[in-house]
Amino acid sequence: MIPSNIGGIFSYLCFMANRQNSTLKKAMIEALEKSLCVVTTACKQVGIDRQTHYNWLKRDKKYAEAVENLQDITLDFAESQLHKQIKEGNTTATIFLLKTRGKKRGYIERSELQIGGQVESKVIEWHPSKKEK
Repeated sequence: MIPSNIGGIFSYLCFMANRQNSTLKKAMIEALEKSLCVVTTACKQVGIDRQTHYNWLKRDKKYAEAVENLQDITLDFAESQLHKQIKEGNTTATIFLLKTRGKKRGYIERSELQIGGQVESKVIEWHPSKKEK
């Protein structure tokens, strides 16, 4: 039922917009979960623009918390897959884990830069020419 006065119509439209946003946000959370938090994929599935998602992140604390929670779950999943590959003997996965988590034990790539030679510096002064009168 739509109210007959202008204030009531505005309130009704705001109510309907919030209800639609709430439904879209729930759908987006589900799509993010299914896509392992790939924003473009989830937005296409829900039918919203990427900017809408980022606006929601800025303006809706509960939505932002839900997305952050999903990102943590995605990282947990990726780590479990990495551990699975290490158990299966995947050398690359083992090296990756050691480089990222074994730094305190010396598992780190270091780049050493040696600079030789002499550095010379000259100061050049510029003076504007004096115009003759």
